[in-house]
Amino acid sequence: MKVLKDYLGLYTDMYQLSMMDTYLKEGKHNCIASFDYFFRKIPYEGGYVVFSGLSELLESLSELKFGKEDIDYLHKQKFDSNFLDYLKGFSFTGNIYSVEEGTVVFPNEPIVTVEGKLSELQLLETYLLNTLNFNSLISTKAARMRLIAKDKILSDFGLRRAQGFGGLQASRAAIIGGFDSTSNVLSAKLFDLIPVGTMAHSFIQSYDDELTAFRKYAKSNPDKTVLLIDTYNTLESGLPNAIIVAKELEEAGYRLRGIRLDSGDLAYLAKAVRKKLDEEGLSYVEIVVSNQLDERVIKSLLEQQAPIDIFGVGTNLVTGNPDSALDGVFKLSMCNNKPRLKISENIKKVTLPGLKKIIRYTDDNGFIQADAIALKDEEYINKMYHQFDKEKSKSLTGLNENNLTRLVAEKGSIKIKIESAEIIREKVKDNLSKLPEEYKRFEFPHIYKVGISEKLMKLREELKNNFTNNKQI
Repeated sequence: MKVLKDYLGLYTDMYQLSMMDTYLKEGKHNCIASFDYFFRKIPYEGGYVVFSGLSELLESLSELKFGKEDIDYLHKQKFDSNFLDYLKGFSFTGNIYSVEEGTVVFPNEPIVTVEGKLSELQLLETYLLNTLNFNSLISTKAARMRLIAKDKILSDFGLRRAQGFGGLQASRAAIIGGFDSTSNVLSAKLFDLIPVGTMAHSFIQSYDDELTAFRKYAKSNPDKTVLLIDTYNTLESGLPNAIIVAKELEEAGYRLRGIRLDSGDLAYLAKAVRKKLDEEGLSYVEIVVSNQLDERVIKSLLEQQAPIDIFGVGTNLVTGNPDSALDGVFKLSMCNNKPRLKISENIKKVTLPGLKKIIRYTDDNGFIQADAIALKDEEYINKMYHQFDKEKSKSLTGLNENNLTRLVAEKGSIKIKIESAEIIREKVKDNLSKLPEEYKRFEFPHIYKVGISEKLMKLREELKNNFTNNKQI
């Protein structure tokens, strides 16, 4: 992240540095390795995740270094001089393979693979997980709201309730997921987003009466006035006063942009407000609502045919409520030219070894049907197997295939064009349009089919057997 660029070397967990120190002492720091980033569980009881945060990760690669103050601090933590000398010259020189940002992805897929020197990859782990997990969580939440809101305007109002500087990432991630604008001014500047804002109750309370407050605000913002009408009495005070100001703006050659509802029965109030505005010839005035919105509340409001034009979403968006985190992990898959895996008594936590790719299969209408995880050098797969039950398989014959995994950074340098949040938002829209409806519903969505190739399945079984037989792997 741009605001943290001077501290990215230390933006890690202590155990990463301790492992790197040991690798150096053992002469393993330059061992060529690879790690996979994937997640195991879809948040929000949903059917998909929107992959987000790749641009931020790539742009930060050149900033992943240690300055004098960093070295001085680590010296106080009792790291030895050889390790500190190594860190002084640190830079990331590895390769990164990834699916495209904005792609819908599913559990246990190697969404990102990093290759390079073991110590470099170890340092990258914490920042990579911190960035991709949070951004993908928020983009997924935003995408769920966009799907249900259809063509209504969605605006991020969440900075005040966000977890610290996470609010900066959340605003961009929300745009990627489908939002139109943000109240977060710094995010708007950093990421070239559209900043918006109305007024708070405190502005109205600071004047002796509501009408005066409305008039003063309109005078100062004649071409972008949105009035908050629920400070005292929405229908008996706020709305009549807003209508007076709307008429005065018309006389001055302007138009009232909108009114905002921030409390009460939003569906009932929106209908009453729309009816009165229309009767007064103010059909152009938009209705904005806020207050603890999420995808389910928006769905309910629209099902009640509430005439709402703009939804301002705060807490439930930027915190990813009710899921506080995406459970993405970063697991070693190769080291010293040997495939590696983690074994667990829980079969769902046994990792996939080797260098891999994701192949996405679509039908002739362009709808996605399945993803296969294959070894990097495999060319054609006509069948995939269930990741945790080898007796289950799916034929891929007759489907169209597309390799989702591509090189995005080589020897530490970015190999793709970094795109704006708005462009990535369109890719999300396109991806979701190709995802069948049964995977997008809120209640009991279908489980998308993700399988592994026969060759990968056999490699995993071979390594597991070697381990259980106490052989070297």
